[in-house]
Amino acid sequence: MSLTEETMFLLVAVCSLMSAPVLTGPIADSSYVAAVYEHKVIVHRVSNASRAEALQHIQKNLDIYEQQAAEAAKQGAQILVFPEYGLSGFYLDRSSVSSYLETIPDPQQENWNPCLEPGKYSNTEVLQRLSCMARSNNLYLVANMGDMQPCPLKTDPTSSCPPDGRWKFNTNVVFKSDGQLLARYHKYNLYMEPYFDVPPQPEIITFDTPFAGKFGTMICFDMLFHKPTGILLDKGVRQLVYPTAWVNFPPVLDSVQFHRGFSLGANVTVLSSNLRFDKEHIGGSGIYTPFSSTYHHATEGDPEEGKLVVARVPVLDPMWRGESTATEESTSPTAATSGACQHTPDPNPEIASSVPPSSDTFIVSLIEDPYTFVLLNKTEDDLKVCNGTFCCHLQYKRSPQAGSEELYALAAFSGTHTIVRTLNLQVCALVRCAGSDFTSCGQPVVKAESKIDFTLEGKFASKRVYPSVMASKNVMEEPQNLEMAADGRVTMKHSNMSGGLISASLLGRPYQMDEECTGE
Repeated sequence: MSLTEETMFLLVAVCSLMSAPVLTGPIADSSYVAAVYEHKVIVHRVSNASRAEALQHIQKNLDIYEQQAAEAAKQGAQILVFPEYGLSGFYLDRSSVSSYLETIPDPQQENWNPCLEPGKYSNTEVLQRLSCMARSNNLYLVANMGDMQPCPLKTDPTSSCPPDGRWKFNTNVVFKSDGQLLARYHKYNLYMEPYFDVPPQPEIITFDTPFAGKFGTMICFDMLFHKPTGILLDKGVRQLVYPTAWVNFPPVLDSVQFHRGFSLGANVTVLSSNLRFDKEHIGGSGIYTPFSSTYHHATEGDPEEGKLVVARVPVLDPMWRGESTATEESTSPTAATSGACQHTPDPNPEIASSVPPSSDTFIVSLIEDPYTFVLLNKTEDDLKVCNGTFCCHLQYKRSPQAGSEELYALAAFSGTHTIVRTLNLQVCALVRCAGSDFTSCGQPVVKAESKIDFTLEGKFASKRVYPSVMASKNVMEEPQNLEMAADGRVTMKHSNMSGGLISASLLGRPYQMDEECTGE
């Protein structure tokens, strides 16, 4: 549906670090109210807990969910998203996870309302309570939990069936506002989760709502991969519910930074619910649309507690018909990669620039990847830095009022990131260095005083490029101008910053270079 100019004006709002205020008044046809909850999970790390002990632990987290669902409903929310691992925390090993799991029926195969039919399946206490939570608060509810499904043992030694004959999946569940189980999604891209299995095929799960049309669903690390996220985007899904336990890796992969950039670069809405777990550097949740963002990102010294974020957002589904059905596709390896693998990168993707690459470059590891850096030594300049044949160009003017001692650098990287899982990245980044020495460039920084007007540009081997501008104390700023050309050239311009610059980046994901495409 198209937005009127008046509606667009109301939707373009200043980013907020706080939860939205109570939203009143009638909900327009072209918008809805969404909520995400950043949850400080109650952890119970006990090996081989009994089912009764596991349930007692989960119920403590569910009690908090109940309170937040009621508050979200009070603020007019029609859909509420809870985080990955929010009911249990992280598990110790595969044996310890079993007591926390429930066998979740496939809503594509049968209709079930756990709140109204609690006796239909045994050992489904968590599903029942989530269902009743959605029903009693009259909202669509998305939660993350563990699913255990039978997997008959086979004599074939190449079978991927686990030795104990049971699949154990990291799972999203979606409930309608009447409590009916609407959708189930199994995470495909695990991140150091040895207690869970990868599904035999990626699942492309969407569900329809009467207030906003179609949503897709994914979990945490999935966001960085073609299967399922790239496929959802290729199919035109523009609204995503996203439970995550995102570990922050500034200056280019902080949670709110990347999720905001993903929303802008993919032109989608992301309802991102993260854990709050400071010990593991996990936190940062928000509601991101192509027009605005409302989020919470704690900084050092803030109390470690949960936070509810509520915002009114535009409907982006052009085919919105007011239906409520879920759809699933099990995608074959060939079908899943064909769209991503067709594009061949430019063998010399250097941007057209009269500025020669700087000779004063140095290599520093950023998230264990070898980035090529060049320092910003002047108040105003044009710079270019290359990592192989991939080059980044920066025009900048630095405000003289404050932060004169702060060190900044332009960085470029094009290659294979190999931490946990191999994936290819192309990154142009302007970053504040943590100290006065060049070796500190790429290290995490929270505060800055230097305001910089800049134009950052690169030519990428992918249409999936995600822009971000992060100011002091984790404040996200909206790029004033963003241009994405058909030849892969991406240009981001920004000026008149509200705070000092922490980082500005363009992060590209050339799926076609990944192992699933190259066969390496």
